[in-house]
Amino acid sequence: MIFVNTDFVPGKTIKKTLGLCRGNTIRARHIGRDISATLKNIVGGEIRDYTKMMAESREQALDRMIEEAEGMGANAVINVRFTTSMIMQSASEILAYGTAVVVE
Repeated sequence: MIFVNTDFVPGKTIKKTLGLCRGNTIRARHIGRDISATLKNIVGGEIRDYTKMMAESREQALDRMIEEAEGMGANAVINVRFTTSMIMQSASEILAYGTAVVVE
C-alpha cells in the first residue's frame, strides 16, 4: 500500500478514485504518566511517555486507515492527513484520513 500526503503518487497514474478512507484511535492518559508529566512540567523537557503514546496512536490510526482502503479495493491513499481532538479531559482521538485510489 502506498500512502502519500500529496494529491498524486509520483510516477503513477490514478485510474480510479474510491473515496474517503479513515482510521482512528482514542487514547486515555495513564495516572502514572500524568505524575511524570507533572514533574516534567516543573523542570521542563520532553515527556517521553506521551511522545511514545502519541506515536503509537498515529501508527494505529494509519494501520486502520490502510485496512479500510484495502477493503475498498485501493492500492494507494493520497492526501493523507492527521487530526487530533480532545474527547474528554484525559482522552484524545487521533484520526488519519485520505482518499483511497487505484494507481498504475
